[in-house]
Amino acid sequence: MILFYVHFKILALAEDHNQFIYNDFHAANLHLDGLAQIHPNGLLQLTNTSTDQIGHAFYRLPIRFNTSSSVLPQTLSFSTTFIFAIVSEIQNFNFCGHGIAFTISPSTNFTQASPSTFLGLLNSKNDGNTSNHLLAIELDTARNVEINDINGNHVGIDINSIKSYVSAPASYYSNSEQKNKSLLLKSGDPMQVWIDYDEVENLLNVTLAPIRSPKPDQPLLSTHINLSSILLDSMYVGFSSSTGLFTGNHYILGWSFNKSGQAQNLDLSKLPSLPPKIKPAQKPSPEIIVTWIMVSIVFIIIISGTAYFVWRKKYGPQRFFRKA
Repeated sequence: MILFYVHFKILALAEDHNQFIYNDFHAANLHLDGLAQIHPNGLLQLTNTSTDQIGHAFYRLPIRFNTSSSVLPQTLSFSTTFIFAIVSEIQNFNFCGHGIAFTISPSTNFTQASPSTFLGLLNSKNDGNTSNHLLAIELDTARNVEINDINGNHVGIDINSIKSYVSAPASYYSNSEQKNKSLLLKSGDPMQVWIDYDEVENLLNVTLAPIRSPKPDQPLLSTHINLSSILLDSMYVGFSSSTGLFTGNHYILGWSFNKSGQAQNLDLSKLPSLPPKIKPAQKPSPEIIVTWIMVSIVFIIIISGTAYFVWRKKYGPQRFFRKA
């Protein structure tokens, strides 16, 4: 009986460590560093509008990957879903940096990582090293030609490098309309991501959709890859984000992870709200601009004419005739 109880407790603890769900981050067991913080309403913010900064939020306990024992057999398969929002500092969406990456890493120590292009994960010296044992799904909002980014609005799968193994412009498959529809990652609107890896088929799927849409029938990215050489026995799961010359607020509203099955669905009614958007100053219409210009011209003419009339009346002809 004692052995059975111990065995049961080990299984229960392993299950708790291998899966979790956060509809907000009030009591989340997370390791935060950099700019990452949890708001009073439970909203997780990774970065703000500070330039060249990094933010990390990782589940504090390591997850067992790539191991097998008689008591707790493990596989590489996993499932996770989260809801994010990227709010551009400048309302002109051409400027925002640099994105969010869901990350599986052997460590939560990123003191050597660089901001900007490297998303707070790697640096110019270790980028591409097989010893990194890093898997990241990036939501990239800045195009960096030097790492072959396809555009400034894409989703990519990164393996040991910030150069994506495969990527695609941000979009989702609408089940009702049966077609792909574009998404703007830095629109400030919450969106949901599903990441599923099947060890049997060596298949990694990444799916994206607006927050109120059901999970699309077709993933945005689907690629065959063997993660057995990438993921070690013990790994950490979480998020990394960075800013560069251009910045943005990067938020995570909710997160669900499961190492032993399908990740639980997030409860949208329990998610924390985002800070209110700052409304940009409305540009005046062309008609108003033309009216302002005409009024200004008339006003200048009246003032100039009045000043000239007063001057001429006081100094003009009289002064001329006296001199003559």
